[in-house]
Amino acid sequence: MRDDDHWMGLAIDAARSGIASGQSPFGAVIVRGDDLIASAHNVVWKTTDPTAHAEVACIRGACQALGTISLAGCRMYTTCEPCPMCAAAIHWSRLDSVAYGAGIADALRAGFTELDVPCEKLLREGASRVQTRPGLGAQRCAALFDEWLAARGRAY
Repeated sequence: MRDDDHWMGLAIDAARSGIASGQSPFGAVIVRGDDLIASAHNVVWKTTDPTAHAEVACIRGACQALGTISLAGCRMYTTCEPCPMCAAAIHWSRLDSVAYGAGIADALRAGFTELDVPCEKLLREGASRVQTRPGLGAQRCAALFDEWLAARGRAY
């Protein structure tokens, strides 16, 4: 079975694909067992849709691929701590878990205006069953913000 680093590596690849296409540096994958179900990066600017975060785009893709709105039995790997909107979508889609690398503080330092509400706190206080696994590949994921800033030549 592939390990967590493999799956986070695919989320990082998705984020880099987003950076290369002029999008912001966020990527996510959804897996079930040892199968990749969906991969996505942030497409907010491309679609002029402020809800098109990597996690939401990935959930949409996984639901379409599986033909269901329930992603029970699946887990998500995402390069940054989910914002409150994404955390709610993760809960509503019934993902078993979410592992993330960089934190909201890293996104804030890069100029993003995330709501500074920790994912774990939101899910816990909302009585969600989604398990969180923070800090997976944190340094590699936080470095995506530097790559993005270098590619853009300025902050968000």
